[in-house]
Amino acid sequence: MLHHVELWVPDLAGSLRPWGWLLGELGWKRYQDWPGGRSWRHGEVYLVMEQSPALSGTVHDRLAPGLNHLAFTVGGRAEVDRLVEESGQHGWGLLFPDKHPHAGGPESYAAYLEDAWGFEVELQPGPPD
Repeated sequence: MLHHVELWVPDLAGSLRPWGWLLGELGWKRYQDWPGGRSWRHGEVYLVMEQSPALSGTVHDRLAPGLNHLAFTVGGRAEVDRLVEESGQHGWGLLFPDKHPHAGGPESYAAYLEDAWGFEVELQPGPPD
């Protein structure tokens, strides 16, 4: 079981807007707050965002070695569509808009979103709730 994921962000206050909205929509609950960080919990797994003083850059490069993206299961295709529709108002941009929602291939149905600092999320439809 995955225990937690920690993302170092260059602008915590700015990152909280897109991530706080998306994680809330996906059922994650605010878990911890401290100077320079926040976490959300979903079941036993939690996600940490931290603006560390040891940070060496200002933008995440998903094409470099390391983390490419986080993928989340949502409640079906209609939920993918709803989240994409609302995401731009909350600081997310749609990746591969010319291929959406089949950017993963003709048999796939997913959304790929990117925040202002280069972090990508994938939204995959699961069975409706």
